[in-house]
Amino acid sequence: MAQRLTTFSKFLITLLIVAGIFFLGRFILNQTGMGESLKQQAEEQTSASSTDNSKNTNTSPSSSSSNSSKANTNSSKGGTDDDVLKVQIFTWGGYAPGLYFNEGDKWSKNSRFYKEYGIKVDFKLIDDFDASRQAWKADEVHLLGNEISAMNTEMEGLAPYDPKILLQCDWSRGGDAVVVRGDINSVNDLKGKKVAYAGYTPSVTLLVHMLESAGLEMSDIDPQMVASSVDAANAFKSGSVAAAVIWSSEINPCLREVKRSKVLQSTKEASNLIADVFMVKEEYARANKDKLAKFYEGWMKAAAEINTEPANKAKAVKILSEVVGLPKEDAGAMIDDVQLTTHGDNLNFFGQNTGFKGMTAEKLYTKMGIEFEKIKQAPSKRPTWRSLSYNVAMNAANLPGAEQKGEEEKVFKAPTAKEKTVQEFASKPVSITFPTGSSSLGDNAKTIIDLQFADIAKAYATTRIRVEGNTDNVGNAASNQKLSEKRAEAVAKYLINEYDMNPNRLVIVGNGPRKPVKGCEGNQNDSCKQKNRRTEFQLIPG
Repeated sequence: MAQRLTTFSKFLITLLIVAGIFFLGRFILNQTGMGESLKQQAEEQTSASSTDNSKNTNTSPSSSSSNSSKANTNSSKGGTDDDVLKVQIFTWGGYAPGLYFNEGDKWSKNSRFYKEYGIKVDFKLIDDFDASRQAWKADEVHLLGNEISAMNTEMEGLAPYDPKILLQCDWSRGGDAVVVRGDINSVNDLKGKKVAYAGYTPSVTLLVHMLESAGLEMSDIDPQMVASSVDAANAFKSGSVAAAVIWSSEINPCLREVKRSKVLQSTKEASNLIADVFMVKEEYARANKDKLAKFYEGWMKAAAEINTEPANKAKAVKILSEVVGLPKEDAGAMIDDVQLTTHGDNLNFFGQNTGFKGMTAEKLYTKMGIEFEKIKQAPSKRPTWRSLSYNVAMNAANLPGAEQKGEEEKVFKAPTAKEKTVQEFASKPVSITFPTGSSSLGDNAKTIIDLQFADIAKAYATTRIRVEGNTDNVGNAASNQKLSEKRAEAVAKYLINEYDMNPNRLVIVGNGPRKPVKGCEGNQNDSCKQKNRRTEFQLIPG
């Protein structure tokens, strides 16, 4: 005979059923793939909702309403609801490490920034230059993509926001180039010619250093400033200029469309010249020191992994392709056009390695500030490099291992007879005075080398340097020949000893009196004789 359950029994059974359902649901969420997927979807929906709300609050990068200002102030102090580090990027191969480590442009539970460091990172592709700056000023992004030398042109507008440079992403290695017509074989041939370039950009940096490598200045050419690399390329293709400074996406179209055209120089030769970095506001950096240190360390891990393992590079290419909307082939070419910098490279670049004698950020930023100011493209009042440099994140990093060492100097084989006569792509005559009949370098001669050539040697780190000694016609031709060789050797030894230059990189040539300066072939006066007693530094293919 059936018995009725008591009220207490019913309550007890109900409690057991509820408990069973609770523990079963908890098991599914925490111990199964389906549960993990459900949690991730919920996180992403929350993040997307937060982003949408943010967009609704600030309808444009230049928004300046009081409500927007309050929200942005909270953002700069790390007070956003989702606490996401927002990083602005351009369509450029140097940003591949961050996207690779993040498993895409949006943060997720799969991101290694999240899994290994517990931080959320979103990358925002803003290719419009002005819009990217407005987004940074409005705190819609916390890190801003920039380039060390061209930063000088916008410091007047950015300085009030107390910018700091967090890390170096890359060196351009082919992403910037100078295309010329077939009758131009060296930089020296550009004298008096029309050259198109995009003003206020790294194109100026490449052009200035290229001219300097031939002993020329902007006033020695007919510079044609245009708005962009595309405009420079179009000017070259139309035939209105003899040369153009352009970016990687324009190189092949120019070479295809202009018969007998060629690349005269690029950042494959000027390998330590154009450096991409991330900028952060000091206020944000101060409030988010730990987060930026974790971001820095993750980025450097990613750069080393891509540099050392083809499978990792292939993955980075795929993600970059998806984010910027380009075919994988083009995305791969963009990564090939840069050298992704490691922790060791950053220590060198930021001057933290006192034994480093290569190109540093301070050297590039300071020099190009002067050059941009000369052509009225930078203000006279600019922050110093030391006020911009932010070393906290890199000094806090724990990144041991050979893969994090700074880039090693290119290995050069011993020069052959071919290097003594190969066509140079730039030749810079430098007047170095030696005592009569002597090959000893005095202090004045060493200073001249320091000031007129050392920086060129650092910037063009992948090229060979041919040092040619020349004399006037006074005295015996045979003795002048030997003397010119010894003088060239003395200059080379100074570069080796003072700048740790690879001896195999240097090609020594003595011409005696056989290569007088044009117009002084007869050594007809003291002025001509002085011009002929010269040393030439020539850049030749490595």
